[in-house]
Formats: sequence, C-alpha cells, structure tokens
Amino acid sequence: MLDAVALAFRDLSPFNAIVVGVRTYELRPDLPGANQRLLDYVSRGGTLVVQYQRDFAWDKFHYAPYPTLISPPLPLAKEGAPPAVRPLPRITDENSPVKFLKPDDPLLNHPNKITPDDFRGWVQERGLYFWTEFDPKYTPLLAMHDPGEPDLNGGLVYAHVGKGTYIYTGLAFFRQLPEGVPGAYRLFVNLLSASPSRAAQPAAKKRRR
Repeated sequence: MLDAVALAFRDLSPFNAIVVGVRTYELRPDLPGANQRLLDYVSRGGTLVVQYQRDFAWDKFHYAPYPTLISPPLPLAKEGAPPAVRPLPRITDENSPVKFLKPDDPLLNHPNKITPDDFRGWVQERGLYFWTEFDPKYTPLLAMHDPGEPDLNGGLVYAHVGKGTYIYTGLAFFRQLPEGVPGAYRLFVNLLSASPSRAAQPAAKKRRR
C-alpha cells in the first residue's frame, strides 16, 4: 500500500497500475492533495483504477481528469411540493443482466475475453455509486439495471489520458473478490492490464563505447 509519504514523494513510474480503494477520497485525508500526482502518473503511461466513491465526497471536487457526477443537482421543487429524492445509482440485483456496450473493447478482451458468464455467481449486488453524468471523452463499457428501472451505464467507464488509462468502476469488486468470484477476478485483471506494461516496452539501446 502507498502510505502518505510514498503517495506524496515516491516515484510512481515503476507501477504498471495503481488502485484507489472504495471511499478512499473521504477516508484518506492525504489523497486529495496527491490526486494530481496520480493524474500525472496516468498521463505518463500508468493505469489508475478508481473504485466507488460516495457522491458527497466526489461530486463537489474534480478528482477525475474530465467532468463527472454521481448525483447531479436536482431541480428545485415547486412551491408546496415535497423535495425530490434521487435514488442511489446502484444495482442491487446481483443477477441483473449485463449489456456489453463495447464488446470489442480491449478492456473486455485482454488478457481475458469477458462474456456474460463472467457475471454469474456475483453476490449481494452488481455495484453502487455509478457515474450518472460524464464527459464524452469517457467510454462506458457496460449497462445494467434493477427490475423496473432504466439502464445505468456508469459502472465501468474509462478514458485515455496522455499515454495512460484512467478507469472508474462502481462494480462491487470489493464484495466479489473476497468471495472468489471467477469472473470478477478475470475482469479486474483486465483493468489492471489497461496500459501497456513498462516491462513489455523495449529497453533503451545500450550506448556504444
């Protein structure tokens, strides 16, 4: 784990991928101040995977490289009407069908070919705190919905930033991985592999003496 000192001062370039855990922006007071370093790391070729963050700790800040919102402002209620309530953007049905919006996208094909079978056996829920609004520079990969509700497509979204890849996911990997759900592992490995490994890049030629 990157502690506060490492996050602020360590050279991050050796890491092929860095994962920001669930709710970390509200639980790690050092993280917001180091966020630009993470974005710089992405632009230089790294992969940053940000797991779900809660709306109140996300929407009023600008942690992502391009604009996003989990819970956009509601319109003002008419005089005398009760205030509107926006449902939490989550999928509580762990068996909710998953639509592949970009089935040929590398994130769904390398190193593992992701299919609907990889979403079988999930526990408790599909995910929560999905993005509901995001800049066109992002690419959404999946859509799903609870019974009787519209599709949500902000559960797995990414953008290329410079030489690297920025990924946000509200999918409940934090529940699936401890339960050993195979498809969740396969998909998470793909996310970690989003940017070319520095180890796979050709080494600099040695100078002739």
